[in-house]
Amino acid sequence: MSRIDDTKPFMPVRFAVLTVSDTRTLDADKSGDTLAARIEAAGHVLAARDIVRDEREQIAAQLRSWCADPGIDAILTTGGTGLTGRDVTVEAHRDVYEKEIEAFGTVFTIISMQKIGTSAIQSRACAGVAQGTYLFALPGSPGACKDAWDEILSLQFDFRHRPCNFVEIFPRLDEHLRRK
Repeated sequence: MSRIDDTKPFMPVRFAVLTVSDTRTLDADKSGDTLAARIEAAGHVLAARDIVRDEREQIAAQLRSWCADPGIDAILTTGGTGLTGRDVTVEAHRDVYEKEIEAFGTVFTIISMQKIGTSAIQSRACAGVAQGTYLFALPGSPGACKDAWDEILSLQFDFRHRPCNFVEIFPRLDEHLRRK
């Protein structure tokens, strides 16, 4: 079972938070606030934060820009993962991914089922890796962001988490780019 190995040092991760919305502002961004507060409370760094409209090209452009930034290790987006016509965050993420972390959506759905029952089926939460950066697309509700952080991401972004975690494989995420 998973556990924290207190003999290992904590290693802060640099996160960017992107809210996808046609209507929200930073002042009214409860989901982004939820993620930012949890990132900082865990001892990590909030390296960037922004809001973009529900436009596939704009979302993908911001993701690519942050993936190219050596000061950002992981990107969390909130919003645009539903089923409506304007929900294009998942498609934008997949435009950027080099590899998809398919189990993230499955684990998130299992956790969501415990909280909201079969309504969990309406989320298309997903995750992937690009340019050595982790990317996670979360639903736009503060509750969903809380669940994703508290029950998955806080553990996987803690170097002390055993049996394994995302932090320990950071150096190998882009090894294919260094091969000749």
